[in-house]
Amino acid sequence: MKQHSADMECVVQGIIETQHVEALEILLQGLCGVQRERLRIHEICLKSGPNLGTVASEVRLLCDLEQAEPSWTVRHVGGAMRGAGAEQISVLVRTMVESKTSKNALRMFYTLGYKLDHELLRVGFSFHFYRGAQITVTVSSINKMLKLHATDEAVPVTPGIQMVEVTAPASAETYTEVASAVSSFCEYLAPLLHLSKPGISTGVVPTAAAAAASLMSDGGGTTL
Repeated sequence: MKQHSADMECVVQGIIETQHVEALEILLQGLCGVQRERLRIHEICLKSGPNLGTVASEVRLLCDLEQAEPSWTVRHVGGAMRGAGAEQISVLVRTMVESKTSKNALRMFYTLGYKLDHELLRVGFSFHFYRGAQITVTVSSINKMLKLHATDEAVPVTPGIQMVEVTAPASAETYTEVASAVSSFCEYLAPLLHLSKPGISTGVVPTAAAAAASLMSDGGGTTL
């Protein structure tokens, strides 16, 4: 199989209390000018066994349950960009390879020696739009399965809290501009939530309640 050069993505994450999600949706609707898409994704995280060499490998199988016929994607997230340039930008830049696959992919990875690490169900919504870069914002509750693959019996990992993720595809030539576009967009969301590089927890912002109340009262009539 021919190895293609890896794509890259810029990403930031944050959390918001579920009670303020409706206000965030109103704000995003005004900023993006597009309709939201419902999100229901079964995510299976697989890790390589010791027989595949010393370098641990992790892949994620994503099943889109919103489709009439559930579709599968395999996603491999590589290492984050390092060095002085990476430190100076407020978003994480990492390699990422994604490809459509069949429902038999799970069996194939098991055959290759991968083992199930954990699985999640993400339920929420997303916005896809262009604003200096092709940006995707996802807002979702993260749920764990009580039984293997039992998506109907999933329970929230953090009740009352939802994860917000902003991502944009990039390349070695464009990541600076894309990172800048993502950072600029995140500033509009600042009163409701703080977005930072994954792994850097900043918690909920103290201004969220007041910002949410303001958005709910004017119905998101302001378009920026």
